[in-house]
Amino acid sequence: MRVALATLCVAMLTGLPTGCSPAPARDGAPSSTAGTSAAPTSTTPAAPASVTVAATGDVLIHQGGTLVAGAAAAGRAHGVDYDFSGVFAPVAPIIHAADLAICHLETPLAAPGGPFEGYPTFDVQPQVAEALAGAGYDGCSTASNHSMDAGFAGLVRTLDTLDAAGIGHTGTFRSEQEAQTPHIVTIHGVTIADLAWTYGLNGIPEPGDKPWAVDDFDPTVPQVEGMLADAHRARVAGVQIVIASVHCCTEYVTDPTAAQVAIATALLASPDVDLVLGHHAHVVQPFERINGKWVAYGLGNHIAEQTPEPTHDSVIARFTFTRGPDGSYTVSTAEAIPTAIQPAGDGLAVVPTHPGDPAYQRVADVVDRRGGADAGLIITPG
Repeated sequence: MRVALATLCVAMLTGLPTGCSPAPARDGAPSSTAGTSAAPTSTTPAAPASVTVAATGDVLIHQGGTLVAGAAAAGRAHGVDYDFSGVFAPVAPIIHAADLAICHLETPLAAPGGPFEGYPTFDVQPQVAEALAGAGYDGCSTASNHSMDAGFAGLVRTLDTLDAAGIGHTGTFRSEQEAQTPHIVTIHGVTIADLAWTYGLNGIPEPGDKPWAVDDFDPTVPQVEGMLADAHRARVAGVQIVIASVHCCTEYVTDPTAAQVAIATALLASPDVDLVLGHHAHVVQPFERINGKWVAYGLGNHIAEQTPEPTHDSVIARFTFTRGPDGSYTVSTAEAIPTAIQPAGDGLAVVPTHPGDPAYQRVADVVDRRGGADAGLIITPG
C-alpha cells in the first residue's frame, strides 16, 4: 500500500529528545501525530480490526543477462536509461492491496549512470527503487551479506535512493542515531516496527568508526540478543506489531538449517516479536507456526537471474493481523501466494502462478513441509 503511511522516530513515541522529526506521510496524507496530547474528536478513525502485511524475497539484480537487458529496452522505449516497472507489474495488484508491503533489497544501488557491478560484489541500477515504489512497496529490509559490497558510500547512496523513491528501509544505517532508532510505520493508527539483520558481510568489514552501519550477527551461536533488544526497544516505544527480517543461513537448500530454526524459535519465544521473515537461500523454504506465531524461513528470489530451476520459484507471504479484545494484534490468517520468475517481453517478470502449473505445486509442496497447512497456512493463487 502506498497511502497513509508515515515513518516515525522512536522519540515521538517515548518523548526522548533525539532531535528527529516525523517524515511526511505519502500521497499527501497527514503525518503521524503520535505522542501529542490533543484530545480525539468524533472524526478520529478507530484502529482497524485487522491489517495485512505482504512480504517478498530477494531483489537481486544480476548484470549482463535478460533481466537488465529487458529493463534497458523498456527504458529506451520510455526515454530513460532503465525501466524495471514491467518486472513487478504482474504482482503489483497483490502488493498494492496490502496495508504494508515489504521487500528485501539485497544489493547496493549505484549512481544512475553506473558503473554497475554484478556477482560477487554488487552495485546495481538505482532505477529498481522507482519500480518497487510503483509496484506498491512501502519499505525494504536492506541488511544482507552484500550490504557493504560498494562500501559505506554505497550503503549511504542506497538509502538516499530509497528515500527519494519514498520507500522506507531498515537494517543498514547512515548514522549511529539512525541505527538506534527503530524503523516504525503507522498504518491507520496501528504502529508496526520492521527490523532486519544479516548473518555476515562476505568478509567485508564495516568501517572501524562505524560498527553500527549494518545490523549483523553470528549465526553459529546463534546470536539473537541484538535482534531481541531492537524488538524490545520498539515494543517499549509502544509498537503494536514487530516484524523481524533475518538474512541467513545456507543458500540453495529448501529446508531451513538448524541455525534458522534456532533463530526463529528464539525470536518467536519473545513477547516482543510477532513475525519472522527469512531471506538469503534464493529458494523457497517452509512456513511454520511456532509458539502460536509464524516464520517464513525463506521467501526465495523475488527477482533474480540464476540458473538452478528452484531459484526461479518464489512466494509472497501475506499475514493478516487481527486486533484482540485486549487491543493486541496477532496473525489470524497466514497465506502463501506462489510466484515465479518468467520471461516477459525482452526481459523477466515475477508472476503469480496457479494450480496446475508445476511452479505452483513446487512452492506449495515446500511451504507446507513443516506442517504449515495443518497449522492454518492457506496456499492460494494471487
